[in-house]
Amino acid sequence: MERDTHTIDAANQSLGRMATKIAVLLRGKEKPTFVPYKDDGGVVVVKNIKLMRVTGNKIEQKNYYRHSGFPGGLRTIPMKKLMAENPQEVLRKAVYGMLPPNKLRRIQIQRLRFE
Repeated sequence: MERDTHTIDAANQSLGRMATKIAVLLRGKEKPTFVPYKDDGGVVVVKNIKLMRVTGNKIEQKNYYRHSGFPGGLRTIPMKKLMAENPQEVLRKAVYGMLPPNKLRRIQIQRLRFE
């Protein structure tokens, strides 16, 4: 199967609105042959990720959490720090949360690329 390649310019685009568009393209929901159990989506390439906008106070207030599984193992990283170090990860986490939690999610998120 040949996949379509979509290029998105992230300059001056809102994080959430761009993430929803990317999730739709990764799933293939824009195609008339869409069915939820097939992986017919395309490849999405995002450019100018450092120029992406984050609205409101999210840049100051939002935290990302992970837990090691051990007592006291909760780790937090503020969005401001993650945006400074790795803005691709902020967009990847937003798109990942918008994909359905099934076996196709891990396969679909691998087709998200950055330039």
